[in-house]
Amino acid sequence: MATVDLQSVAQLLQASLDPTQNKTAEATIREHEVAPGFSIALLKIVASENFPINTRLASALYFKNFVRRSWVDEDGNYKLPESEVVSIRQELIGLMLSVPPVLQSQLGEAISVIAESDFYERWDTLVDDLVSRLTPDNATVNNGVLRVAHSIFKRWRPLFRSDALFTEILHVLGKFGQPFLSLLNSTDQAISANQSNRAVLEQYFQTMNLAIKLLYDLSCQDLPELFENEIQGVFGLLQRYLTYENPILQTDDDSESGILEYVKAGIFEVLTLYTQKYEDAFGTLLPGFVNTSWTFLTAVGTETKYDILVSKALQFLTAVAHNASHVQAFNDEQTLGQVIEKVVLPNLALRESDVELFEDEPIEFIRRDLEGSDSDTRRRAATDFLRQLMVQFEGRVTQVVTRYSEHYFQDYAKDKSNNWKSKDTAIYLFSSIAAKGVTTTQGVKTVNSHVNIVDFFQKHITDDLASESHPILTVDAIKFVYTFRNQLPQQLWLSTFPLLVQHLGSPNYVIYTYAAIAVERALTLTDEQSHAPLIPKDDVGKLSKDLLEHLFKLIEKDSAPEKIQENEFLMKCVMRVLIVIREGLIPLLQMLVTNFINITNVIRHNPSNPRFYYYHFESIGAVIRFGAPVEGQQLEVAFYSPFTEILQKDVQEFTPYVFQLFAALLEANPSGALSEYYQALMAPLFVPFLWDSRGNIPALVRLLSSMIQRGAITIVQNNQLEPILGIFQNLVSKKANEGFGFDLLEALVGAIPAEAMKQYFVPMLQIILTRLSNSKTENFTLRFVRFYHFVSARVEEGYGTDFFITVADQVQNDVFRPLYPSIILPETQKLARPTDRKTAVVSLTKSLTSATAFVERYKKGWAFTCEALLKLLINPPTLTREGDDAIAEQDVDDLSFGVGFTQLNTIKRPPKDPFPEIGDVKAWVGQYLTEADRKENGRIVAFVNERLSPEAKQTLVAYMQS
Repeated sequence: MATVDLQSVAQLLQASLDPTQNKTAEATIREHEVAPGFSIALLKIVASENFPINTRLASALYFKNFVRRSWVDEDGNYKLPESEVVSIRQELIGLMLSVPPVLQSQLGEAISVIAESDFYERWDTLVDDLVSRLTPDNATVNNGVLRVAHSIFKRWRPLFRSDALFTEILHVLGKFGQPFLSLLNSTDQAISANQSNRAVLEQYFQTMNLAIKLLYDLSCQDLPELFENEIQGVFGLLQRYLTYENPILQTDDDSESGILEYVKAGIFEVLTLYTQKYEDAFGTLLPGFVNTSWTFLTAVGTETKYDILVSKALQFLTAVAHNASHVQAFNDEQTLGQVIEKVVLPNLALRESDVELFEDEPIEFIRRDLEGSDSDTRRRAATDFLRQLMVQFEGRVTQVVTRYSEHYFQDYAKDKSNNWKSKDTAIYLFSSIAAKGVTTTQGVKTVNSHVNIVDFFQKHITDDLASESHPILTVDAIKFVYTFRNQLPQQLWLSTFPLLVQHLGSPNYVIYTYAAIAVERALTLTDEQSHAPLIPKDDVGKLSKDLLEHLFKLIEKDSAPEKIQENEFLMKCVMRVLIVIREGLIPLLQMLVTNFINITNVIRHNPSNPRFYYYHFESIGAVIRFGAPVEGQQLEVAFYSPFTEILQKDVQEFTPYVFQLFAALLEANPSGALSEYYQALMAPLFVPFLWDSRGNIPALVRLLSSMIQRGAITIVQNNQLEPILGIFQNLVSKKANEGFGFDLLEALVGAIPAEAMKQYFVPMLQIILTRLSNSKTENFTLRFVRFYHFVSARVEEGYGTDFFITVADQVQNDVFRPLYPSIILPETQKLARPTDRKTAVVSLTKSLTSATAFVERYKKGWAFTCEALLKLLINPPTLTREGDDAIAEQDVDDLSFGVGFTQLNTIKRPPKDPFPEIGDVKAWVGQYLTEADRKENGRIVAFVNERLSPEAKQTLVAYMQS
């Protein structure tokens, strides 16, 4: 195999930066990946100053992504040659320290990825390597070392406590802890020695910034004994830097935070951690830091460069307020009044920079204000602090805040044009103390018992909803409705909802977007007693045509791909309207399809907002779900071209969605023949690279399974069974995909005529039994048992228990003898899904009546089978269609976009009942056995008397006689 040519790879990397060439260039680079030393070649390009910096950056990025997908498999085994693994680990740290910072960050992430699988057992030299590179006087080198260390150790922050985790942390502390503390002190001394040398001072402050991050990393799980012993000295140093000032470190731009702000913000993060977790060791030092933060917060300016620092300081005070022993310092009306007046209000009030953001970057304003992406803003942090005080002193805080709120309303009333910010502050103050339990999807669930939401709404909110006022006050009103939607009674909703719809017509971006957000959530509201929608479906149906046309007009106002995708809130509203009106969308199909195709054809050129296109494809899913049973052919024809274009252009972000939508179109009319469109699509699905992406696999399996159901005869005639079985073999060989392999196999057995399938059963079962013997997982075992029952239950289709045993004998003579009592029967009881348990009931029942192997060859097997059946019938599986039409509400923030498969809930496939003709399984078992006994001249009853225990006999006879 040829080695990698650096110049060729560098040229391809350069071409990948050009939007007109990137797809082709990236595809060609992927072909080079299999060459020996490819990863080393990437690192050489990163290291070489002979290449342009953007080429080196592209190589560093590619290396990081290559390592992410090619370092280890799902079982933790290396996918690269051992020699390459060793070389990378030996060279990577030194290389990172020698390249410019813009490249360091990418290599640091790559090191973190490698450490995820290798550190520390397989890379136990890493910490020694890092420590050996620390210097007493070279801040540049030290910063590189600390960046690597932070990229690895920050992984500990979100992890659950475990012995393995603590062993790793102790390994690190044993080697890194003392050198780290020494570096902290030497950096402090270097800062003192270079007070007037800006360039050098900034380097050492970078070191201090990274050291504080590492102090957090190393303390995040437990307080290291080393730090506890030095706690006075360490936190004395932190106290000094909280109050440190030096004009030469100040930034010229009032909107840009400098290194000093970041260092202080990092200190507040450490203080918050220690306040929350290490009260015993840290508690005596806490009052000094509370005083420092109080002094800082009452004196800091309103410039946005201080926002990160102010928010972290407020988060620290919130942690203090959470502590029952320390919060008592706030427990009197005068102190609370001072806290609210001097700390909360100045940081909660709207600033000119907020107004500018509202006007100049409306979508950013919305994200910060609504989604919690403003967690590092003053307003959010001040609100959290106030709410934590309210948790401790609800009545007293409510009293103080209400007084200030009324003051602001009075100020607004004096001059509504100029004092509108006072009303904004008043509403924000009230909302902060009124809301207690808040969720993104469901709004406020519990409220402060000392306030009246409806009264406040009628006094202060309805006017801004119904008549023109300052745009920000209109937004405040809509947001209030959105936030407290669960507290507004239905009669208020019936008058409020039309006002929200009306605001969709506003020319102001923020207003119409908030209106879309509120409308979407309003449509999910139900009455607590009747569970009926608060906004009647008929009311929405009457508005739906105009509402949808207007939403599409807003979405498509600017035709650039990134602008169309900018506002996912509008598309989410489209999705919700379609879900609510259901079959009511059929008269609107032409308009809907035209708009969705137009949007799809534009955004496929540059997918830039995963949330937007998730809602976009959910909306198309709703159209298919409710429209395809009636207009399936129309929709198939309409969507075929844009969907196949996505597949041909390899728009990877969209392909899993397209495969799901194609499958849903097929499933909408399961009895129809497979059209030429889909027959043409079948062969390309066998291309291996499609299956390389784990995000594609669930959707591909679903699509292929749907095609198998509709086109079983065509598949056999076109000799496509073997390629599909090849896919099954590949899927079932990997733990991550084994379930999908069985899904595909069950689709084949369920649809393909038995005479065509039977010739493949021996090699298929050999693959399964080999995995069961060598590397089974709990999931694999259960899926095998489920598959066994699926085959065993299909006696009338030409399968059954005897067929399975015959095939098993050809794999290994008499392998069924140990397999049945040790795996199949005990694991059957672990089947959880009602459909699987029902299949097992049918399988075991038919085994009792039709399996000749249990008559003579495995005589004990008949009784074992009967006992397993009776165990299942103690808690018989019950399938109900009630709720099948409900569409699950999924919080988009819970979805991991871009890293795997994202299920479209509008077309989520419900569990399929393989035996819909069987209702009451207990009654069916009794009737089936009685009928079989009659046909077999009493053989079943004879076996019952001969082979069963008295208890089992009594139970089974009762079923047969009922």
